[in-house]
Amino acid sequence: MAASSHPLAVETAINTLRLGGNAVDAAVAATAVLGVVEPMSMGLGGDCFAIIYRPDGGLAAINGSGRAPLSASADALLGSGFDRVPLEGPMSVTTPGALDALSQSLATFGTMTLKEAFADAIFYAKNGFPVTEVAARMWKRSEAKLARNAESARVYMPKGRAPEPGEVFYNPDLAATLGSLSEDGGAAFYRGEIAEAIVAAIRRLGGSFDLEDLASHSSEWVEPLVSPYHGYEVVEMPPNTQGIAALVALNIVEGYALPETGHNSPEYLHSLIGAMQIALTDVRNHVADPREVIPLEDLLSKQRAENLRRQIAATAGGYAAAIDDRDHTDTVYVAVVDEQRNAVSMISSIYKAFGSGITVPGTGLLLQNRGACFSLEPGHPNRLGPARRPLHTIIPAMILRDKKPWAVLGVVGGSMQAQGHLQVICNLIDFGMSPQAALDSPRFRILDDGSLTLEDEIPEAARSKLADMGHHINTEQTEEGFGGGQVILISEDALYAGSDPRKDGCAIGY
Repeated sequence: MAASSHPLAVETAINTLRLGGNAVDAAVAATAVLGVVEPMSMGLGGDCFAIIYRPDGGLAAINGSGRAPLSASADALLGSGFDRVPLEGPMSVTTPGALDALSQSLATFGTMTLKEAFADAIFYAKNGFPVTEVAARMWKRSEAKLARNAESARVYMPKGRAPEPGEVFYNPDLAATLGSLSEDGGAAFYRGEIAEAIVAAIRRLGGSFDLEDLASHSSEWVEPLVSPYHGYEVVEMPPNTQGIAALVALNIVEGYALPETGHNSPEYLHSLIGAMQIALTDVRNHVADPREVIPLEDLLSKQRAENLRRQIAATAGGYAAAIDDRDHTDTVYVAVVDEQRNAVSMISSIYKAFGSGITVPGTGLLLQNRGACFSLEPGHPNRLGPARRPLHTIIPAMILRDKKPWAVLGVVGGSMQAQGHLQVICNLIDFGMSPQAALDSPRFRILDDGSLTLEDEIPEAARSKLADMGHHINTEQTEEGFGGGQVILISEDALYAGSDPRKDGCAIGY
């Protein structure tokens, strides 16, 4: 079974499995395709994380996030008149980590070469693909951003505009780049001609990247966070990701009799919102480069959760934003389970739509703007500094039952990701929903200014009661603002999946 936000990527994953590849091969191949067909969300200029389960080896997780350049300085930016890291342009770029993470995943647990895994992505970049509806809408919203960079405009708006739904889009520059990287195993990206082109593109625009920033990059295999919830175990990525937010919130709501309050009742929503406000504030205060001392055991303790539960009073609490959601954040997610029950939860992103807005000339590569997640606040653990990894929004997840994967899941959308994990996991475990029902269910989202937005399907009576409880409800919303996710449930004999209607994707199995 495979599920993702684009049918062509899911088809690639399924074909990979049919040809004898395993779940890791399929996830890498699908992610490569997503970097072509959803260029506003993913590409080799971005980052990647994955949680992998192997029946003969248990859990593994890879942190494929890039670092700030060695020359990065918060004081320098403050001295230049900035009060935050810019959302686009050369100052927002961090080292792209996706290619190394994909390569390491293949080399460690896959059975295919990079050339085999990239074949479909190269095909669609060279021969074109029809642009899907949600992707076209996101592309259209980014026209002004793309127009500010001549190479981005040339490559991604060849007719002077974003492609329309159903219009076939070609990216021959990216096809050539992917072909070259697949032949040399990706070496040129971090140490060769492509590395030189990346550095030149950033420097030409006033940035300070150096070849050493790329040459020194490597992904890290890390220990995932595992936390119990009502007889299951929820698996998330550790810092520098916001995965801890989902676990903190689940710890808090575990003490409520959620089914008795009624799904999406005002009381139910208030409990989840209050828990998530606390969890997102924890992210703001603690999550940073993994080299920082982060009190994970204390943050995830059940005693702390019990104490925090008492703090969620009859009125809404405050929330300190950690993640800049001034613009839409775009991410791609892939869930794959193979016949041997290898399971992969893989997520990738260039952060905001079309990342930094910078396309490296002649390559088709868009560079991420993940540096915008750093703080410039003196003394803050997530402060911008040399070779530091920023707070990261993208988080894959799994749910274990009896130490084996029961669900593979992810929800995209910036700070919506941890909020989506909380809501979908409660739907699955507390309410016994099917994967599709758990994804279809209307959601809330806490925005970066502390206000609350609710999907239209949540009744007016619930909205009114939440407002009476002190929640400031923001009526401005878009469908993409509530994320998009995929779920695969695993049983002894069958796989059972769903794909979010808020995106263009699907789930396919055989």
